[in-house]
Amino acid sequence: MFKGFYTAASGMYAQQRRTEMLTNNMSNANTPGYKADQAAMRAFPEMLLQRFDKERVPTENGLTLPFNKEVGRINTGVYLQEAIPKFIQGDLRETGRQSDVALLDITMPENGSVFFTVRHPDGGTGYTRNGNLTVDGQGFLTTGSGHYILDTAGNRIQLSSDRFTISEGGVLTGEKGERAVLGIGFANNPLRLKKEGDGLFRTEDNAPLPNAFEAAGVRFRMQQGFLEQSNVDVSKTMTDMMTAYRAFEANQKILQAYDRSMDKAANEIGRL
Repeated sequence: MFKGFYTAASGMYAQQRRTEMLTNNMSNANTPGYKADQAAMRAFPEMLLQRFDKERVPTENGLTLPFNKEVGRINTGVYLQEAIPKFIQGDLRETGRQSDVALLDITMPENGSVFFTVRHPDGGTGYTRNGNLTVDGQGFLTTGSGHYILDTAGNRIQLSSDRFTISEGGVLTGEKGERAVLGIGFANNPLRLKKEGDGLFRTEDNAPLPNAFEAAGVRFRMQQGFLEQSNVDVSKTMTDMMTAYRAFEANQKILQAYDRSMDKAANEIGRL
């Protein structure tokens, strides 16, 4: 009976975490370059239940032999193992702003993807698909979240104004002739990247990604005046949220049924 409590409770907790993940996706539906998370649900390992007993053998010495009898298997519940980002290209939206630039994957090996290279807040290297750029008070090119955009040499890009052009090949030209090539990293398996806040990703060992301009079989381009939208499917996310809520509610009713059974066992059967 108590095992049923744990199984139902684990289902409620898993659906709660899934709802939180879906809510985060929904809140970032309009965030440029945001990659929606997908839930990976997994069951806890099954347990084999056995009953240990003993049997008296009618012999002169009265032997007692122990034995065990298989009762059956029991599942101990489910949990949300991890949230996996979906790296499908988002739709492009024309903004007309010179400081906006979108990355377009053209040809990628298998499930690979490219990212803008930025300075991580801790001083390392981070990656993002958010091309909503701006120029800060000191003239450095940053993302909307304030992360410095890096060039192919890993240096910050300083400009005299926010009037600049970016070619399809990533060559940035400033109003007074400043030139730089935007640093673009290539991830052969983006699922191995760690997702952080503000649309940032990092490698597992914090090592820099390979230069996308030099990666074999990788073709991409940049589109100035456009932004890559979030790849969140709003209608599907709403449906998934309702499904998760109904699953949570079903586990809740199971828990209540177990509670009523235990109440009867303690207060009614116990009086006999």
